[in-house]
Order: sequence, then structure tokens, then C-alpha cells
Amino acid sequence: MVEPFKNLLNGEGVARAASHLRRAWPRFDAARFETLATQGLDRLEMKARSMQIAAALEATLPEDFDRAAGILESALASPLVEDDLAPMHLARDGLAGWMLWPAGEWVARRGMQQPERALQSLHALTQRFTAEFAIRPFVVAHPALVFATLQRWTTDPSAHVRRLVSEGSRPRLPWGLQLRSLIADPSPTLPLLQALQDDPSAYVRRSVANHLNDIAKDHPGLIADWLAAHLPEAPASRRALLRHASRTLIKKGDRRVLAAWGLGAALKGSAQLALSPATLTIGQVVVLDVRLDSDCSKAQSLLIDYAVQHVKADGRLSPKVFKGWQVELGPKQSQTLVKRHSMREVTTRRYHAGEHRVDLLVNGRVAASASFVLRAGD
Repeated sequence: MVEPFKNLLNGEGVARAASHLRRAWPRFDAARFETLATQGLDRLEMKARSMQIAAALEATLPEDFDRAAGILESALASPLVEDDLAPMHLARDGLAGWMLWPAGEWVARRGMQQPERALQSLHALTQRFTAEFAIRPFVVAHPALVFATLQRWTTDPSAHVRRLVSEGSRPRLPWGLQLRSLIADPSPTLPLLQALQDDPSAYVRRSVANHLNDIAKDHPGLIADWLAAHLPEAPASRRALLRHASRTLIKKGDRRVLAAWGLGAALKGSAQLALSPATLTIGQVVVLDVRLDSDCSKAQSLLIDYAVQHVKADGRLSPKVFKGWQVELGPKQSQTLVKRHSMREVTTRRYHAGEHRVDLLVNGRVAASASFVLRAGD
């Protein structure tokens, strides 16, 4: 059985943190910290565990934020030199890894009145874990200071700091505080993303791609404009970044984005979709058989996805797009494609009995449709 994610914050980690903090400050009340941090810890979920450990830090570190931040920084492990995160869980010379999530929360709680000192601390923390959650309240409260700091950090020697520039300012970071002002107007982050989109670290570039994809959900035209400006003659690394950044809009069939990738034209020819079996039970697999026939004298670049119109509990249909194929269909050529699609329930999706329609999307346009009936299991 897979270990629950929440168990990354556990009593053993609290004890190690107490030891490192006491090494940095011999007067640290390690016993009180452990008692406060672990009280009922096993019953709490991930975020609640982090908040409780942060509260224990707040109760046991000095009142003076600058002094307390210095103690915390003295207890840190050596910074990660590479952008590989795996070693952060193995550090033995100081604080590192998941225990720094509550440490970042402590900085956000206690350092809001000394934001420059707090950002200095987050700069240190993010090189041993990540400060992407902790920096977000500072973006809200002190935007001018934070964005000036992030601009400087775009050239920081540490890939972890450069990634924080992008990841910490994402409008819709999973698990993180939503930055509503940037959801409404992402323009403050655009110079940061432009500075980082050709970063030598793939770790940083992945964050830039995810940040741009966040923006795409609210401002698709801005991403289409970004592609128009930055895709032509782009190096391979940037093309890969921009393709990942385009994924939401490609799935939605955004015409400008598809056209930027040479996928905007409608199929010249015909498409057929057959599904088998016609009736299946939740947990089984439906097979998609696709046939494409070209009536064009030139080759066609085709992005082929499919949307399953899921039946909801109230009978309404809810579409979800799944990745299919990218093909070059030759002049007057016919091509067949086959894909197995599982109707097994997962934690993020429940299925309901009824007729499910499948739409075949060719370059963002519905080119064929078919249906199957889903039955509830025994």
C-alpha cells in the first residue's frame, strides 16, 4: 500500500528538526516544541500538520523575528547544488525537505512586518525545499517589493531560487493561496517569465510552462500573443516549454494556439469513429477505432484528441478531453488509429450509468461522434 502523502510530516521529522534547531540555538526548548508539534499529529491531514508545526515554531523560537530567522537559517542543511529534489529527503546535516513547509509558513506568519528580512529567509529555505507557498502572502501584501526582488532573483546562481520566481508567483498554484490580482491581470509576472523561459535548468523551465498554462485558463489571447512573439525560430528547449504551456488551450481547441503549432486547419477529408463494445460496465475498457481519409493533394498535420461526455449523477453531460494522437496524414492517404480508454473509477472521477457520447476532435474541431452505454457494476 502506498504511504499517505501526509505522513511526510511526522514525529520522526519533528524530532530531527528539534535536534537541528537546538544545535543552532542551545536554549531552544526542544521538548516543548516536540510536544506542541506532535499533539494529535497522526489524526491531521497534510496542511493541518504543517500549520500545527508552524505554530509550535512560533511558540518556541524567539519573539524577535530577525533573531529567530537567523536561528532557523543556521539550522538548515547545505543547499542543494543541482536542481534534483531527491537529495532533500536524505539531508542529515540540517533542516531540509518537507519539514521546511511549516518553516516557510512560520516565516509568512511572523515576517510580514519585516518583509525584506523574510524574503532573505525564504531565499535560504527554497534552496533546501521550496518556498513557493510561503512567498505568496508577501506577493499580496508587498507586491512592489516582492516583484523587484523576484526580478533580481531571475539571475540567481541557484536553480531553486530561479524556480521560486516563477512557481511562487503562479496565479493558481495547486495547494497554494490563489493570487487573485494576478488572475485578473498577470502582466507583473510576464517580464519574469520572459527572463526565465530559456533558463538552462529544465526544472525552472517546467515551472515557467506551468505558470503560462495557469495564465491560459483566464487569458487565452495573451498566450496566443506569447506564442506569436516567442515561438518563431525558438530553440528546441523553448519549443518544448511553449508546447507544455499550450496544453490546456490545445485541448480546448483554441484556434489561434492550434494555428501557432501548425494545427489550425480543418481536416480535408473524412473521419469515422467506432466504439466497442457498445455496452460496458464501470471498470471495463472501451476501444476507440478511428479511420481518417484524406481527399487533399498535400500532407496534413493533425492533432487528434477525443472528448468523453460523461453522464453526471443528475443526468447532465460533462465533457473531458483526453489526449489522442498527432499524425501526418499523407496526400490521399487513409490511416487507422486505435486507443483503449478505461472506465475504471479513480479518486478524481466517479462514473454514472447512462449513454456516453465520444466526440473525435481533429485540430480542435468535432470530426466524428459515437456513443456507448455504461452500466453500473454488480
